[in-house]
Order: sequence, then C-alpha cells, then structure tokens
Amino acid sequence: MPNTTVTSSTSNASSPDLSRTLSRHELTADFVVVGGGLAGVSAALAAARNGARVILVQDRSVLGGNASSEIRMHIVGADTHGGKPGSRETGILEELRLEDAVRNPHRSFSQWDLLLYEKIKAEPNITLLLDTTCTAAEVVTGADGQPRITAVHALRNSTEDAFVLRAPWFADCSGDGRLGAEAGAEFVVGREGPSAYHESLATEGPDAQHLGSSIMFMARDHGSPQRYLAPSWTRKFKKEDFRTKRPFSDYSYGYWWIEWGGHLDSIKDNEAIRHELLRIALGIWDYVKNSGDHPGSANFALDWVAPIPGKRESRRFLGRHVLTEQDVYNSTARPDAVAYGGWPIDLHPIQGMDATHLPPCVWHQFPGLYSIPYGSYSSRNLANLFFAGRNISASHIAFGSTRVMGTCAVGGQAVGAAVALLTARQATHTAELETGDGLAALRQLLAKDDAFIPGVVNTDPLDLARSARVSASSAVTPAASVVDGHARPEKPVWGPWAVEGIHAWHSAALPATLRLELPAAAPLREIHLTFDSGLERTLMLTGSDHSNRHIIRGAQPELVQHYRLRLDGEVVVEETFNYQRKRVHRLPAPRTASVVELEILATHGVSEARVSEVRLYC
Repeated sequence: MPNTTVTSSTSNASSPDLSRTLSRHELTADFVVVGGGLAGVSAALAAARNGARVILVQDRSVLGGNASSEIRMHIVGADTHGGKPGSRETGILEELRLEDAVRNPHRSFSQWDLLLYEKIKAEPNITLLLDTTCTAAEVVTGADGQPRITAVHALRNSTEDAFVLRAPWFADCSGDGRLGAEAGAEFVVGREGPSAYHESLATEGPDAQHLGSSIMFMARDHGSPQRYLAPSWTRKFKKEDFRTKRPFSDYSYGYWWIEWGGHLDSIKDNEAIRHELLRIALGIWDYVKNSGDHPGSANFALDWVAPIPGKRESRRFLGRHVLTEQDVYNSTARPDAVAYGGWPIDLHPIQGMDATHLPPCVWHQFPGLYSIPYGSYSSRNLANLFFAGRNISASHIAFGSTRVMGTCAVGGQAVGAAVALLTARQATHTAELETGDGLAALRQLLAKDDAFIPGVVNTDPLDLARSARVSASSAVTPAASVVDGHARPEKPVWGPWAVEGIHAWHSAALPATLRLELPAAAPLREIHLTFDSGLERTLMLTGSDHSNRHIIRGAQPELVQHYRLRLDGEVVVEETFNYQRKRVHRLPAPRTASVVELEILATHGVSEARVSEVRLYC
C-alpha cells in the first residue's frame, strides 16, 4: 500500500476541517499551478493552449505578482534595458507586452492586471482560483520508491471555500515556494559559501542572508506646488545617504533601491519588513519634497504607495541541476536548455537602505546569453513537481540573474509546455523529458510557440513549409529566410551560439506577396506567421517617465498590420489590424492546396514587409 502523508503549516486546533462555515470542494485537472505571477500565468497558458486541463491558484486578487498593480515593478529580462539588443523574450510574454502596448498606451497597471485576467479567463482549459492560498500537500510514496504530490489543499477565506486539488502534475510558481515546502521538496535559503560551487562571487556565507524587498511609490505632477507633511513615524534622510548611486532619475516612479530586510526571514518577518519599508519610502519622499535638494519635485504629490513589498528572494528549490555562476558566465547553448537569461548577476547589499555607504547593487556583466536547463525547473526529490519563477534551482549567485521577471516568464512557459507533453504521453515522472526524444520534442514545441532557446532551430517534421519552394514579389533579403529555422528577424549576437545575419524576408516595397509552393497538395489546417516586432528595443510597462522615453506605447512600427492569406488563389484569412508578432490561423476545416500566398498591404510604420517565419500544418 502506498504511504500517504499530509503536511500542513497550521495546527490541528485551527485546522479548516474543524470549521462550521467552510464549503469543501474537490477539483481534478492535469496540472495544478500554485502562484499567479508571470511564471505561473505563463505556465498555465502554455499548458492549457497545448491541451492540458489546468487549475491556477493565486493568493492575491490580481495576477502578475511583482508586475501587478499591487507592486508595479516593470518587467526586465535578457535584453538588459536595451544593453543586449535583440535578446527580448518572445513567446507568451511578448504576446502580453505587445497587447498591452496597444491597448494601454496610458500605462495603467490596473489595465495590465485586467489583461492578464482576460488571457487566463479566455482559456477554456483553465480554472482560476483567485484569493486562494495553498495550505497543505498530500504526498504519496509509491511502489517505485518515488514520492509524488497527489493533491494540494487550498483555502479561499473570502468565500469560505476549502479545496482539494488533484492532478498528476504540479508547479510551484509562488515565489516563496509554499507548495514545494509543504510537500517536502528540498530547498535552500540564503547564500552558499565559496566552496559550495566554487563561485568567484560567493565571497561570504554560508548563511541565511539574502536580497531584500522593496516598496515602490508613484507621484503625479499637478502643475502647481504641492505640500507634503510626513507622518511622524517615517525615517529621516539627508543628502549623504544617497551619495552611492541611488539616483533620483525622475519623481514619478520610485525607487527600486528602496530595499530592506535581507538580514531577516523574508517570509516570517514580512510584516515587519513591510512596515520598515513604508517608513523608508515615506522618509525618502519627505527628503525629496522638503530637503531643498530637489526643487524639481515642487509640483509633484504622492499618488500611490505599494500595499505590499516586492520580494526578491526567499526559498530556492533544488532540482537535478543547480544553475551556478559558471553556467551564467559560460553563455553556452546547452543541449538540455529550455529557457534562457541575459540579465547581469545583480547582487545587492543585504542591509539595503541601512548600508547607504554601499551602492544599492553591483552588476556583474557578461557578454552573452546563457541557457537554463530543464533540470533547473524540476524537483530532485519529488517525481511530479516543477517550479518556475524566482524559486528555481540556482545558487544565490546565479539567482542574481535568473530572478528577473522576463526570465521567470520564459521558464514558466517551458514548464507549462513540458506538462502538456507529459500529459499527452501519459508519463509519470518529470525526468521522462530530461533527455532524448522527449527533450527534443519539448524544445521543438517551445520553438513552435515562439519561445526562443539558444541554439534551437525549427526541425519540426510536421511543418510542411520546410519543404516548400519560397519566392516573393520583391525581396531585399531572401524570401527563403522564412523557412530557414530561425524565427527571429536577427539572431542576437550574444554568445558563441549566435548565427549572424538577417533571418527574415524583407520586401523592397508594399504591397508585397510571399509565395510558398508545396511539393504536393496537402490538407492544410494551420498557418503560423511570425512577424518582426522590433526586438532590438525595450518594451515594457513602466511607471517611470524616464524609462518610458524610448518605449513605443502602441503597435510596434515593424509589425505587419494588414495582410491576406490565399490558398491556391482563394482568400481564406484577411487581417486588417494585426499588432502581434506570432499569429496562428486555424481553419474551420482542412483546405487542400499546394500554394500558400501571404499578401501584405500595410505595416504600422515601416515601408516594407518583414516576415521572420512561416509554418504550415495539416
């Protein structure tokens, strides 16, 4: 008989089982995702769109985590604020960014919340549980000796509902790692010592110290002088407290370097950390408004202060691979990679604003992008647990790069795609995709869904476009570039795996037509188009007027706006206002044809058509 255990963080005296008001529900799915930040949202969408039934559990009222309206941190990633042009994350995150830029030019974080909500609710395969907290996990050790999670217990106090969520696959995308900790997944907290992984940057430790948390604020220019009276309980600051690279780049959005709490337990002491961060944030605004050192702030008034801290670090799980400083610096295209990063190793003083004699961070730059292997997303001791987000399997040093939200999102998409494949294969262990044809299938599925992986090109045998003869009405770059295996218009020249050159068809003028002639007529069902979306630029939602200066809040000018698709001369699709990079057109029924034509009539700004990839499927 299997050995079943239930672990919980609550005592029997306060157990939900003793409640007289709770309604109890048991739900089943293929995949339970705990955590609704960008990693969890991406994991849920990737799994659901590839056929898996998903339950997404989020303990807040909104999705997005640190990017949500509750915290309002802008999403950074591999392109390093434009320092590595062409490295911007594609796939699900690019879809969200492009949609937000068009629908939310006024930069409302509440509109961003609603976009994430809309995307999740639009998927029939996803059940969303907001305001719902994971409280326990059931773990079974089977006859094979492998422990696995069989159920998650969750509680939604707002509706007095208790849930038991059963599935063959689980992902902890909660940041703090609540599900994994409840289930007994191996994890670490704090900094490893220099001898653990022989990392040159690991100069202190081992200890439980970690990066601190931050509270953001926003202010508004009212066009006339605005007075600020600070509460009596705020901290007091003076000019010399900001002498070490704590910039006041603008007054509209401040400041990531308002950091504190790295010496405390970022989970158990979170309330104390929040209070101290509020004291610090309001004290800094008091300094800005009343010190006389910032006369440009005269017309600004405080408009919003985050209700909760943006947390950087807590638990990090241990997978079958621990990403280290060497992995980040090597910038190699690993054969087991399913995601990538490029943000510098970004380390902060543990004391945060108590260490005003130190810079608020030190960026350890490296010239390339790096691969993140499948083994960094799957538990080493639980057979069916994945993790994505800032809690992945990485050393404290490597975590300094992997923790940023762009990198968390692409990891989430990789996990969701993996679960969809495992579900389709009726697999029982995450390791079944770690090598061989399983890993190859996962990497190809991610590439099909526009998720970039260093070194991976399209080799999908089901893609009929790969065997087509390609021509165009006009071409500055070869028309055949759309089937050369690269879905990016230009491969970023970041690392030894890079392939230089333009991997897209550029027409000489508009209108322009791209023609794919198949060796034989085929019953086509899906047509995949990938357009240039200006990956060399930064694209993010930010509250900072300073950071927003070079961001296009609207349709990106390179994108094709108006196009038609013809099969053997007959128009089957016409799109007049496209603003997405990746478009998948699924025909109501298969259409047998031997010639596919893409006629492009207009873009959102550039004077030529730019198409990176075309795929055709029966």
